[in-house]
Amino acid sequence: MADSLSDIRRKIDALDTRLVQLLSARARLAQQAWQAKGGAAAYKAEREAQVLRRVRGLNQGPLSGAALSRLFTEIMSACRALEDQLAVAYLGPAGTFSQEAVVKHFGSATRAQPHASIDEVFRAVETGTAGYGVVPVENSTEGAVGRTLDLLLSTSARICGEVMLPVRQCLMSTARRRDDIRTVYSHTQSLAQCQQWLSRHLPQAERVAVVSNAEAARLASKDRHSAAVAGRTAAALYGLKLLARNIEDDPRNTTRFAVIGTEEVAPSGRDKTSLVLSTRNVPGAVHDLLTPLARHGVSMTRLESRPARTGLWEYVFYVDIEGHQAEPRVTKALTALARKASFLKVLGSYPAAH
Repeated sequence: MADSLSDIRRKIDALDTRLVQLLSARARLAQQAWQAKGGAAAYKAEREAQVLRRVRGLNQGPLSGAALSRLFTEIMSACRALEDQLAVAYLGPAGTFSQEAVVKHFGSATRAQPHASIDEVFRAVETGTAGYGVVPVENSTEGAVGRTLDLLLSTSARICGEVMLPVRQCLMSTARRRDDIRTVYSHTQSLAQCQQWLSRHLPQAERVAVVSNAEAARLASKDRHSAAVAGRTAAALYGLKLLARNIEDDPRNTTRFAVIGTEEVAPSGRDKTSLVLSTRNVPGAVHDLLTPLARHGVSMTRLESRPARTGLWEYVFYVDIEGHQAEPRVTKALTALARKASFLKVLGSYPAAH
């Protein structure tokens, strides 16, 4: 005979009691681990990546792997905050997708610091105002974020991690109907990501690009004939109604963020290494430059060219490869690459996002 509802609830209560006891025990062990490290930084990118990877491997449902990752990210965030409420800089203001990326990677028990520009995020990390920063690198629809790439070339900060954030755009307003909307505010990239939807559903509305989606939501909250394209977080912050959800033209629309810091990250077992390099502008130079990767069995996952600041028609190349720079095959490939390149900088090795 099936259990009654009251019996099921008693079992849930018993499990909740056990969960609280186990979480407290875990928190105490996290404190002991911090003390064993001599009070060093509570956040260790490679260790947290290993924990999440192991949890997903143990999962047998019915919770999804993504749901378990979110739960354990918050558990680790809360345990970390017992010793050190980590400060993380991001491209603000509050309500942007960058803030969502901070929470996804570091958890909500983190002191998130909004900054007005990507330059300021880098500066906060370099000066120690923030322990880490989160900056957009590329979008699957609109491509690379040039300012981030330029700063990675010149900064002393290193890439310590990456966050893949599915971008779900929403139309929000104080208006009751779409027909009342005359102006749509959003960031340039978000307008581009939703241009087909906007053309079909709001063909007469003027599209106005602003500095951030959060600023778009703020402007929309001031005028009942305007709307914003932004994430759901911005709607809650500025008291807007969601008139349409998931309006991005590509349902796979994803933004990749880089986590930047000043410390090197140890191998986690599933890593990436990011490089920036250049070569002489002669036929076949790029092919020759990248042959060491193939020779040593290192897979390249991304290649992005960008004009150099040193002269006309000169370029630098941003490359992502599989593996950590401490792995023998990667070390050999990088050594051979350095002999061929006129310039090479390792931007960092870090756990690959799931």
